[in-house]
Amino acid sequence: MKLQLEIVTPEKKAFSGEVDSVVVPTVEGDLGILPGHTPVMTLLQPGHLQVINGEKKDYLAIGSGFAEIAAHKVVVLTDAALSEDQIDEVSVEAAIERAQKALQEKVSPEEEAALKAGIQKSLAQLHLKRRKHQP
Repeated sequence: MKLQLEIVTPEKKAFSGEVDSVVVPTVEGDLGILPGHTPVMTLLQPGHLQVINGEKKDYLAIGSGFAEIAAHKVVVLTDAALSEDQIDEVSVEAAIERAQKALQEKVSPEEEAALKAGIQKSLAQLHLKRRKHQP
């Protein structure tokens, strides 16, 4: 038995297909989902989404969003979903640096929250990009 997984960003459908299982980064920790899972809606945090098919594991760096889980279908709505080869390490490092500098300025609570969320999303991308290069 398989799960139907759909990952949707504002720009595109990042993934659509059948998978054995998926692990999503929620605000309460990583959540593993197998076919027959209890229906639930959960809030996602930036991190790594893992797609498992047999022995093959694929990873996406995702941003914040929601996951709607049904017995045989998972729909992930997120503001970003990037594979390792889509991540430009230099650009991500520059984005983190700009956000950290902006946090040093006097900003509104809303701007501060947005900057911190951007840093968290960028760090998830960097971690995914760099983990493949470690022995």
